Amino acid sequence: MAMDVIDYHIYGSDMQYVEIELDPQEAAIAEAGAMMYMDDNIEMETIFGDGSRQASPGLLGKLVGAGKRLLTGESLFTTIYLNQGNGKRRVAFAAPYPGKILPMDLSTLGGTLICQKDSFLCAARGVSLGIAFQKKIGTGLFGGEGFIMQKLDGDGLAFVHAGGALMERTLAPGETLRVDTGCIVAMQPSVTYDIQYVGKVKTALFGGEGLFFATLQGPGRIWLQSLPLSRLADRIVKASPAAGGSRVGEGSLLGGLGGLLDGDNH
Repeated sequence: MAMDVIDYHIYGSDMQYVEIELDPQEAAIAEAGAMMYMDDNIEMETIFGDGSRQASPGLLGKLVGAGKRLLTGESLFTTIYLNQGNGKRRVAFAAPYPGKILPMDLSTLGGTLICQKDSFLCAARGVSLGIAFQKKIGTGLFGGEGFIMQKLDGDGLAFVHAGGALMERTLAPGETLRVDTGCIVAMQPSVTYDIQYVGKVKTALFGGEGLFFATLQGPGRIWLQSLPLSRLADRIVKASPAAGGSRVGEGSLLGGLGGLLDGDNH
């Protein structure tokens, strides 16, 4: 069955949101908690699984769809937004942290896109959300964030989010790029993905980049982000006094006295 054909507009520069225009009986699917606002006559329903119309009917099919989402670390449920009115209605979805929202037309990308598990934001109804296991044993054991990724299938529009600045690149056949696993946003399935050991013990222990990085080999298009959510969260936790972090560098002239004056130290 064909996907819903939706119109959209992306607003903002660093903290973006996408507004989707739905004709009567058209629908969009999104992760729980992504909705920003919606017009009246749009019916919101939380469903079990990924919400695609290609999903197998019955309880078993729903369990399979939900199980795929659970393996990628996402919720068992997806929210669908259906226009029950007589005219056009709009619903908007907001990015979860600073970055860019990328419209991905699956019909021009070969029908499939492989995404980082927390990159997917929303899509036209009919886009199927699945999982993409990396087949190589090295990737399976050491891939970390990049091991289990989401797979978007269909011929409609999907929207993914990239944290920080975006880099889009087309790799030639055999061309290889080495990247931090968390910096991968999306790639075409023709791109070969594996995990490579850093190589030097001193670099692995003291380099601050971890023991392994990802190797992406063309041909195909890739999208990378400069600020993965995991990196942002890690820095926040390390800087939080409640988690044992310190305010190094803040108010360096006053040090602890500055904390007392602004009420941070008690």
